[in-house]
Amino acid sequence: MGEPTSDRSTLEAARLLLERMGISPDDLATGAPVRPAAPTFAEYVPLVSASVTPGLRKAYGTYWNRAVERWGTRRIDQVTASEIRTLIADVKANRVQRRNGRGGRSAEEHVISALRCLYRRATADGFMTEAQNPALKIAKPKRLASTRRALPDSRLSAIYEVAVSSGDDPELDGLLIRLHVETACRRGGALGLRPVDLDAEQCLILLREKGGTFPGGSLCHRR
Repeated sequence: MGEPTSDRSTLEAARLLLERMGISPDDLATGAPVRPAAPTFAEYVPLVSASVTPGLRKAYGTYWNRAVERWGTRRIDQVTASEIRTLIADVKANRVQRRNGRGGRSAEEHVISALRCLYRRATADGFMTEAQNPALKIAKPKRLASTRRALPDSRLSAIYEVAVSSGDDPELDGLLIRLHVETACRRGGALGLRPVDLDAEQCLILLREKGGTFPGGSLCHRR
């Protein structure tokens, strides 16, 4: 005989109550501490966004906003891995098409990284366990070999010759090119230089690069 209708109704009501309280049947069976009710995406994303570095906010903000647009009123523990895959597919389909694009792999990787960051905070805040993290159930795409190549010496020499023979400040332009060639610093590293970062005696500079790193430099310009 089947289960009585009244029993099924009671079980369903109990299941809904536990779900709203953020408690799973496993928690009751193992005596695990009761977790707080998980917030919605609209409530939680701004908190996480305010707690990360400006660099991470710039890299992940677009994808967090997409999550809020799609799931804003839903709790963060209600989204499944399949729904995340659907979001990834939509982001890839609507990405900006660039000549050097590689099939949306970068967009896919950024969506997964952004949601993993969000859910790591949710796990640390006690809203779910690591096993319940849906973003960890999706593998990142395999990275293809880089298409970046160093400039040949002939082309680099041509760029340098143009820089030091034209423009509003040829001497400064030449010095900047030499800075990047000899230290391999990024644009942010060059813009962040201060007089105190120059060591004229040892011909060294202190660079503050992406991610808060401090790689060594080896350039000193003498007049």
